[in-house]
Amino acid sequence: MATLKEVLTRHAADVPGAVALVAHGEQPEVAAVGSADAQSTVPMAPDSLFRIASLTKPIVAAAVLMLVDDGELALDDPVARWLPELASPMVVRTPAGPVDDVVPAVRPITVEDLLTFRCGYGLAADMTLPAVDLLLQVLGHPAASPRGLPPDEWLAALAQVPLLHQPGEAFLYDTGSDLQGVLISRVTGRPLPQFLAERLFEPLGMADTGFFVPTAALGRLTSAYRRGEEGLQLIDSPEGRWSSPPPFPSGAAGLVSTAGDLLAFGRFLLAEGTVGDHRLLTPRSVHAMTANHLTPAQREAGRLFLHGQGWGYGGSVDVEAEQPWEVPGRYGWVGGAGTAWHVVPATGTVTVLLTQVELTSPDPTPLMREFWTYAAKP
Repeated sequence: MATLKEVLTRHAADVPGAVALVAHGEQPEVAAVGSADAQSTVPMAPDSLFRIASLTKPIVAAAVLMLVDDGELALDDPVARWLPELASPMVVRTPAGPVDDVVPAVRPITVEDLLTFRCGYGLAADMTLPAVDLLLQVLGHPAASPRGLPPDEWLAALAQVPLLHQPGEAFLYDTGSDLQGVLISRVTGRPLPQFLAERLFEPLGMADTGFFVPTAALGRLTSAYRRGEEGLQLIDSPEGRWSSPPPFPSGAAGLVSTAGDLLAFGRFLLAEGTVGDHRLLTPRSVHAMTANHLTPAQREAGRLFLHGQGWGYGGSVDVEAEQPWEVPGRYGWVGGAGTAWHVVPATGTVTVLLTQVELTSPDPTPLMREFWTYAAKP
């Protein structure tokens, strides 16, 4: 049987380097191969730092649920109480219709609508729909550079865009997580990075997770690449965008982390919200977070992103075992920067795969597929 390191090494032509982790119990198997840059000047290490992109989403969803457990929020609360910019949303009459042919929303957008990605804002399978195109023009594409507007200005800009669907009607990707981040800040009166650091990262020992990398740790930050016609193209260096605090701490894709920190977050969910003797989330919230909330029709409409699976809060949930690695109840997500993280409650497994080459589509890479197949073996 191949080792984890051998699995990664087989894909050396596809990525400069990678770090992977599989934990079935207390002792995880960890492998680091290749280099942190395409020039092979910095060896990859188990504690190398990666831009985790959309793996930010489950972390921010957990933070929202902490506020629910605290009694600061309820899932059925209208978000307009804290986000008054969204108090009177308009919805395009038909998804393919013009952005000025709108009707009022039939009900308010709720906290749970943000968590389930059914708030009416977000990416659809057809990116050319006028309302989606306007959303991308106003906010920028998620795969592009980090948000340039401060949170209040970002939300004011978003409020000028009509919803593509009525609240609760359809799964639309990404924007709900950025809204969750702004919501956390408004409810608590604290910047999102401060809240996450105090309430999640410090208790879980996630010392390397944050929205930027301190100068002393920049030597561990990998370079980020995009695949082009002439090979890998550098899109961000260690001294680039993540070397200083961002104007907009993105709840959808803003975090940097390590395999060890993501293992800690996974074990926290498998322990139903506890770390040691300290409870951070109730079992009820963890179960809600990792359960599917979409109808079959909503799952099918979101197939481009979900590949037939469901969506919990902040991550996908396997509903059917369509692939060898899929197990009903498996929860996690994939990041567009080339990252993946999952927990399997049925087997107590945590899996982490970190690379620094941007995905070219929502489809998992051959390395991800082989890694997941490897991790699924007893």
